[in-house]
Amino acid sequence: MSTGFYNVPIARNETVKSYAPGSPERAELQQMIAQLRAREVDLPMIIGGREVRSDKRVAMRPPHDLAHLLGHYHQGDKKHVEMAIEAALQAKSAWASLSWQHRASIFLKAADLLAGPFRAKMNAATMLGQSKNAYQAEIDAACELADFYRFGVRCMTEIYAMQPESNPGMWNYNEFRPLEGFVFALTPFNFTSIAGNLPVAPAMFGNVAVWKPAKTAVYSASVIMEVLMAAGLPAGVINLVFVSGPAAGDVIFAHPDFAGIHFTGSTGVFQDIWKTIGANISRYKSYPRIVGETGGKDFIFADPTADPTAVATAIVRGAFEYQGQKCSAASRVYLPASLWPEVFAKCQSQLKRMKMGPSEDFTNFINAVIDEASFDKLKGFIDRARLDAAAEIVYGGHCDKSVGYFIEPTLIRTTDPHYITMEEELFGPVVTLYVYEDDKLDETLDLVDSTSAYALTGAIFSGDRYAIEKMTRRLVNAAGNFYINDKPTGAVVGQQPFGGARGSGTNDKAGSVFNMLRWVSIRTVKETFVPATDFMYPNFLED
Repeated sequence: MSTGFYNVPIARNETVKSYAPGSPERAELQQMIAQLRAREVDLPMIIGGREVRSDKRVAMRPPHDLAHLLGHYHQGDKKHVEMAIEAALQAKSAWASLSWQHRASIFLKAADLLAGPFRAKMNAATMLGQSKNAYQAEIDAACELADFYRFGVRCMTEIYAMQPESNPGMWNYNEFRPLEGFVFALTPFNFTSIAGNLPVAPAMFGNVAVWKPAKTAVYSASVIMEVLMAAGLPAGVINLVFVSGPAAGDVIFAHPDFAGIHFTGSTGVFQDIWKTIGANISRYKSYPRIVGETGGKDFIFADPTADPTAVATAIVRGAFEYQGQKCSAASRVYLPASLWPEVFAKCQSQLKRMKMGPSEDFTNFINAVIDEASFDKLKGFIDRARLDAAAEIVYGGHCDKSVGYFIEPTLIRTTDPHYITMEEELFGPVVTLYVYEDDKLDETLDLVDSTSAYALTGAIFSGDRYAIEKMTRRLVNAAGNFYINDKPTGAVVGQQPFGGARGSGTNDKAGSVFNMLRWVSIRTVKETFVPATDFMYPNFLED
């Protein structure tokens, strides 16, 4: 077998295409959308590299066009989870033994496939299945997922290079082993890139995975699996199952070979998972790795020196891109009274130009929320705000699910900094604004830090460098990703490692070495070249 110290291709962020009128990528994507709408797909689970179908088929419809049928996926049950675990464990030995550069090659190829021949299909599936507009799909499903794979490979080499010092007469080195057992990847609907990264990050290091995507993101998950298989991923390394959460949890968290979970989703679900793992801790061969990114109640805070136009743009983009269905989305805003009238006027001006409708129309900024449960929850908060004395809907608020799950971008102004929509994660196109007196800045910073159980993202706006430093220090624990004079969304792999603390997760920073280190078990080896031949040390000798 040939060996060498291999230099992997330099990781660079995939360039985001514009999809401007007349561009070739726009024409290609429109053609792909038409093709996918014209046929009904039948999506099986992928277990041990084989297509597995069940006797229960579930319809898939675009959230923005409920009358249209995209196709069906095959709903599994506990026996399919057991099959997936068995397939993963059978594949583990060969996969873990494969030379690292060959594992790396698979994911580098997957990145190039995403950026090239699969780009339009990946984006179109995300636009149709998750009601994401073309630009949001491009930065997520194509570019960020390719970035995760390329920078993940770079992280592999950086971790493998983490080696100890050796004194004369010995050689010390670290071996980075995969975990014993299998990893469970539980992925959300809102970012196709997260869905594609969570099972792959552990797999890069020789782990095997059982992957359960959100039921509302099955279409794009199937395309991700298609890409990975086209890239040469061996059978059984990642097993894609379409099952309910309880069906997966009952089997996986009771299995002795459960080695870890890679999760993005709600804080409540993650806390329940953590409790279950704790209750079952004596069952496992080792202590499972628990890695999760969960909720957010992300803030924008402006002081009196902030640029009103920049603040308004950050609110509009940060709160309403992808209908606010981002764990990083701005959902609570603190504005000084001196800026409020101008910021609000500029928000109104921008929102009036914002179109809402199906994702197939590239001019629509706002599309549908993901499903009826989300629609009903959001509408409930909006309806409550119409009645509560402490709240006023100052823009938007219209909701309509006759064709799709459409909720108009909504601004709520509250006089109570602890009003419910300032504290609870809504996950939709609703942002609440609290106007504070200019001389109450310090007290308001305390509110920013203490109001929410979360600490995912946050943004401050100021033109005063002393104030910027003060606020950055004051809010040191309030956000894992902190933005100065920018919206609190849009983290880029390799540039802003993403994750939060407090109720927002374990802050292991997806796409970075900090996350990847969680998927290895280090064995440190010491070899002594000339071993000792007597037990005595010099201090024991007589004078």
